[in-house]
Amino acid sequence: MFVATPLHLVGFPQQHQTTIDTIYCASDIISWLNISPASWLASISIPSSFRCQRTTRAVMSPGIIRQEVNGRQESTDAGGTERHGRRRRVAVVGAGLVGSLAALNFARMGNHVDLYEFREDIRHALVVQGRSINLALSQRGRKALAAVGLEQEVLATAIPMRGRMLHDVRGNSSVVLYDPINNQCLYSVGRRQLNEVLLNACDKLPNIRCHFEHKLTSANLKEGSLEFQNPAKEAVAAHADLIVGCDGAFSSVRQHLVRLPGFNYSQEYIETGYLELCIPSKSGDFQMPANYLHIWPRDTFMMIALPNQDKSFTVTLSMPFDVFARIQNQNDLLEFFKTNFRDALPLIGEQQLIKDFFKTRPQFLVSIKCRPYHYADKALILGDAAHAMVPYYGQGMNAGMEDVTLLTDILAKQLPMDETLTLFTESRWQDAFAICDLAMYNYVEMRDLTKRWTFRLRKSLDTLLFRLFPGWIPLYNSVSFSSMPYRQCIANRKWQDQLLKRIFGATIFAAIVTGAAQRFL
Repeated sequence: MFVATPLHLVGFPQQHQTTIDTIYCASDIISWLNISPASWLASISIPSSFRCQRTTRAVMSPGIIRQEVNGRQESTDAGGTERHGRRRRVAVVGAGLVGSLAALNFARMGNHVDLYEFREDIRHALVVQGRSINLALSQRGRKALAAVGLEQEVLATAIPMRGRMLHDVRGNSSVVLYDPINNQCLYSVGRRQLNEVLLNACDKLPNIRCHFEHKLTSANLKEGSLEFQNPAKEAVAAHADLIVGCDGAFSSVRQHLVRLPGFNYSQEYIETGYLELCIPSKSGDFQMPANYLHIWPRDTFMMIALPNQDKSFTVTLSMPFDVFARIQNQNDLLEFFKTNFRDALPLIGEQQLIKDFFKTRPQFLVSIKCRPYHYADKALILGDAAHAMVPYYGQGMNAGMEDVTLLTDILAKQLPMDETLTLFTESRWQDAFAICDLAMYNYVEMRDLTKRWTFRLRKSLDTLLFRLFPGWIPLYNSVSFSSMPYRQCIANRKWQDQLLKRIFGATIFAAIVTGAAQRFL
């Protein structure tokens, strides 16, 4: 009837830990609601895999290089004797968040790691190229950072976001907390700052060598050979036992995988683009409450704002491209904001808005699915290179870091590398596809559903049931505040939806029967 298993959220400070002593399954909820299990089970099914279990994982002390090599490599010396566990040479392409984290994990296992990045060292750059959208750090990313001893350093400067603050067209605002039961929250972190923390940690390990301004120009995955172009435009040859592509949505490593037979790949550009704006600080302080993700939902488009450490807000305007195209000049822009974002306009400032809006074109957003994520025992892709998603669930970075967590756990099994990489693909691709789909769905929720009374009702009902039955985990909580596999989060939501529909249907039927009976009495 129930699973009596303490649930420990790995990566949270002790004072924020949540222990669930009793996890109720669907049958408990059915009994509590006085529903016939036989009739209910006849119409729906609950995934048998949905249960909370204790999990254990190897924990390595920060900065310690383990002598054994995870992912056994079999080789033969001159005498024909097999040698197991020699250190591998790993080439990680891409020194972003996932790439630098992957380099740390491989190096801490005792491997020799070469970390390549085509941009300059972000720590020395005056202007950072690429996306600057703020990041929402949640449980999966925190768990990965905790495993390398960096969680607390990152959280020390992160800004907690405890819920969504919704702004309507009249300028009124309301708050919807993420987790009013356990008070869990997301953390706003700067992309550059987080990347710097990870690269600094890489510098502390003697078996990581960083190569900045090295652009991958060609690769032979079968041979493990790569060629880069350095800042002097010279060709630099390299060789690795394992090539790990962490080079983003437009991955060069993935382009080489696409050419191999058996590799499936699809991409979808959505009809929505985005522009970044800014709400500056005023008198050294935030102009809006800092501990929320601010959302201006407007049916087919929206604007969001995340707090920064300098007391400003990074604002992202997401709209269909045809809506962007209607704004041709300054008057169009100011009239559009006065109509749709009247409370945000004075915070941004008219002149700053005009400058930021017209200085660049709306950027495209792409969702990418592919598999397998590996080739033999020679190559692997992680993060956006494997599963780029639209940013509306705040899980892109967290999912990429969870890739590294899963890979590290599999490597710890000491399997041959080809088996290790195969197991990683088989264990990950369905969850990666699931979060790509969830990210698409959450855009609709944020821009439209959040302002509907039905959304508020469902949120309140989920909160009530979560309070009564900890096993009733709302979708957002399971995605953002647990390590539940993404596909299981969807399965969990589906049986919850089915149960609620059954309850409401039975309630309406009972009301009709009762009303009819009273008429004839």
